[in-house]
Amino acid sequence: MGGGALTVLLDTHALLWWLAGDERLSLPARNLLADRGTDALVSAASAWEICTKARLGRLPGAAALAADVRAAVLSQGFTPLAISFEHAERAGRLPGEHRDPFDRMIAAQAQALDIPVLSIDAALDAFGIRRIW
Repeated sequence: MGGGALTVLLDTHALLWWLAGDERLSLPARNLLADRGTDALVSAASAWEICTKARLGRLPGAAALAADVRAAVLSQGFTPLAISFEHAERAGRLPGEHRDPFDRMIAAQAQALDIPVLSIDAALDAFGIRRIW
């Protein structure tokens, strides 16, 4: 993380929409990601989610991305974020009914690093994280 104006953690859909140039990505999100002063992190959980869903046929057209998510992340100037033991324990201990393991991991990492998540998903708010959209 290079000391930029803001560090954010992308939710998986934000990464997918950025890569696809999808208009569903909010204007504030697009502006943040286009700003080279933003340190944009992408969780290993997103790579896991993309590869899993592509394998199951739930992400049509994502085969090329799933073949090398890390390269796609790096090509955008984003920083891969590994899953640590602390992150795993925190994700497992998060309260609430939200069962998606990818969302739980992203929320845990955002908490541990005290950074906001770039996400449309209001369900993440239950974890007490800051969310930008």
